[in-house]
Amino acid sequence: MPSSRSPWLKWLLLAALVAALALGVARALYKRKTQQAAAQTASLALQQAAIFQLSANDLVVVQSLDIAQVTPISGSLKAVQTAVVKAKVAGEITGLNKREGETVTAGEVLARIDSTEAQARVRQTEQQAQAAQAQVGIARRAQDNNRSLVKQGFISATALDTSSGNLAVAEANHQAALAAWEIARKSLADTTLKAPLSGQVATRLVQNGERVGVDARVYELVDLSAFELEAAITPAQAATVQPGQSAQLQIEGLPAPVEARVSRINPSVQAGSRSVLVYLKLPAGAGMRQGLFAQGTIVTGQLKGPAVPLSSVRNDKPQPYLQVVKDGRIAHIPVNLERQGTLDNEPMLLINASTASLGLGDQVLRVQAGLIPAGEAVQLPGAAASSAAASN
Repeated sequence: MPSSRSPWLKWLLLAALVAALALGVARALYKRKTQQAAAQTASLALQQAAIFQLSANDLVVVQSLDIAQVTPISGSLKAVQTAVVKAKVAGEITGLNKREGETVTAGEVLARIDSTEAQARVRQTEQQAQAAQAQVGIARRAQDNNRSLVKQGFISATALDTSSGNLAVAEANHQAALAAWEIARKSLADTTLKAPLSGQVATRLVQNGERVGVDARVYELVDLSAFELEAAITPAQAATVQPGQSAQLQIEGLPAPVEARVSRINPSVQAGSRSVLVYLKLPAGAGMRQGLFAQGTIVTGQLKGPAVPLSSVRNDKPQPYLQVVKDGRIAHIPVNLERQGTLDNEPMLLINASTASLGLGDQVLRVQAGLIPAGEAVQLPGAAASSAAASN
């Protein structure tokens, strides 16, 4: 019985082996075919140009709008009134009791300079003035006596003229001595340093006991009750700016914008930068300090025409440009930034009439869409759905 089953078992094992080999070959062929198809698909995909998918949030349409014409400005805040307290005489300084940030009032004594020499000079010149006054008295009495003698015929008129000259010289010496005395008293007064305005100490430059020279800087004072902004603009922008125009400024560190007004315009153009300086006056507010950076816009009029948000402009080329969809592809169109405005507090750019390749209804990419090379194909929102509906 076992001998009769042995050939059949061998045949069954051989058939199973052949089937396993055939299955393995079939799987290998299928896998190879699948890989070849994937490679071919990838190759075709690489050969085809990529199409960028755009959403509605990536686009803005060029529209004719009424916008407020503005001129952008920036600069640092400056206090309208500042002062530098300097030493008017040389000497050792004392009485410095004010430090940075402390308040001072106009006329307040801030420091004193050793006045020993100045006091001695006052006493010296005072005595000289008194001596000169005594000489005037002597010369006047001699003049009166000589006048009487001339009338009596005891002396000649020439002697009277000589006494008159002596009196004039004595009076001149007395006036000179009085002037010297006045100068000495002023020098003594200059040893007391007083605040020329009310404000705060910005800088203290010396310490008690230091010897200072004439015109040495001791204190810098700042009055924070009024500020102005000095901004540089181009001559073309200055042609539209006038005193009295309003402006909106965003000041460093302050949460809310500040209203300002153009107070004056410099009549000269700066030699180096070829810019014009404009000065804006703004009220003082909490948190405002001298030197804070501020930027904003001056409203110079109203504009009407095709406009897009200023944020759509890209500046990664030498000339600013817009990314515009033209016939399903991206075109980079240069623009001029001179005509700017605002609409609902959003900066806008008015398209120049010379930009003939850009007009109403054109679709412009916002900055959030990113940079797309010129000539690349794009798919507008809704185009895919339209294509699918047409194929159905």
